[in-house]
Amino acid sequence: MLITGAGGALGRDLAAVFADHDVVACDHEALEVGDRDRVLQVLGQVGPDAVVHAGAWTDVDGCEGDPDRAFRVNALGTRHVVAGARLAGASVCYVSTDYVFDGDAGRPYVEWDAPNPRSVYGRSKRGGELELYGQDLLVRTSWLCGSTGRNFVRTIVERARGGGELKVVDDQHGCPTFTDDLAPAIRRLVVGRHSGIFHVTNQGVTTWFGLARDSVELAGLDPDLVHPITTAEMQPPRPAPRPAFSVLDNAALRSSGLPLLDDYHEPLGRLVKEVMAQ
Repeated sequence: MLITGAGGALGRDLAAVFADHDVVACDHEALEVGDRDRVLQVLGQVGPDAVVHAGAWTDVDGCEGDPDRAFRVNALGTRHVVAGARLAGASVCYVSTDYVFDGDAGRPYVEWDAPNPRSVYGRSKRGGELELYGQDLLVRTSWLCGSTGRNFVRTIVERARGGGELKVVDDQHGCPTFTDDLAPAIRRLVVGRHSGIFHVTNQGVTTWFGLARDSVELAGLDPDLVHPITTAEMQPPRPAPRPAFSVLDNAALRSSGLPLLDDYHEPLGRLVKEVMAQ
């Protein structure tokens, strides 16, 4: 099993859940996916049975300012990983995003809905999706948080502990997903040799404001420190557009009889407890 993006929160949890396999976990330093020769060399040497491609440039606003880098890493990098996997005889599981949808449908997106990304980040990740074929597996997820690195929940709780008021957007809707729940679900799909598209998120829909308020309340702090604003009221404005309603319906999981992830409040409580203990 070869895992890209192993330095990130999801990559670390993936390496942990595949610990009963022979795992080669590659962070950005070990495997720059934009370097075709290096990707083919590493996959040729390792000879994996399967590749979980979690490596990506996920800085949404950064991608908007540097489209060439975004497409080199997220789209072309995926092409390289798929090419290397084919030479090694390996299947690929690619982790993608709710940002491949425009958010204008006003309802949850199922796996068979047509993508229409609005941002460079979303377009570059959609580009990566288009590199898959055959028995490859595509897992779309959203609003990721994990126990390592910086993330929205950690930032909100730390700021609330300082007693300052927080203004958070309340007009973007999605499904918070936690890497320690997502990683086992990906393992289940990979080991079960599933292919095609699966939306995998924790259950429950909220806004960034709702998630911030939940986080502060679970931390035992005053939720009234969190105030709702619109995306248009953000200062400074964000360079990249965000989908207003990018809720992912886990229809393929549900219809396949596979277990859904817990409601997001469960893993959120675990993460908040961990942050407060630090």
